[in-house]
Amino acid sequence: MKNLAGYIRNIPDFPVKGIQFKDITTLLKNGELFAEAVDYLYDPFRDKEIDKIVAIEARGLIFGAALAYKLNVGFVPIRKPGKLPAEVVREEYDLEYGKDSIEIHRDAIEAGDKILIVDDLLATGGTAAACCRLIGKLDGEIVGLSFLIELTELNGRKLLKGYKVFSLISFPF
Repeated sequence: MKNLAGYIRNIPDFPVKGIQFKDITTLLKNGELFAEAVDYLYDPFRDKEIDKIVAIEARGLIFGAALAYKLNVGFVPIRKPGKLPAEVVREEYDLEYGKDSIEIHRDAIEAGDKILIVDDLLATGGTAAACCRLIGKLDGEIVGLSFLIELTELNGRKLLKGYKVFSLISFPF
């Protein structure tokens, strides 16, 4: 395995002062590296029973769609409010300064569907935990969560206790 972490660019103070933004475009622009990252995200779930990939906007959609294709399963986007055209279910979550929310189409998941959640980054776990709650509202069963990057010092796994969580690349913060 190549050191994929070496292909992630750090952008200090973006989008606000104090944030160390992990820019994945430096990995994505290289077809071989992108394919390798998708293959490694695929490996822990290749033999699992999965009906759908649920991916979180925006950068999670990139990896989620690729994994859905590779696993030959359905793909469901989780989006910010106002981006999905049909009836939605919404879940709020806390940010450091305020609240945000995500939405999913009400008919995207059937009761008992086995779901793999995909996102590019696990930080505090707030968005991923909200995604888990959305899937629960629709009676889906979460097989696991898969992330390209995990910021380990932010302890996002704590909010995801009880779920199988896989991350490919770890950074302290």
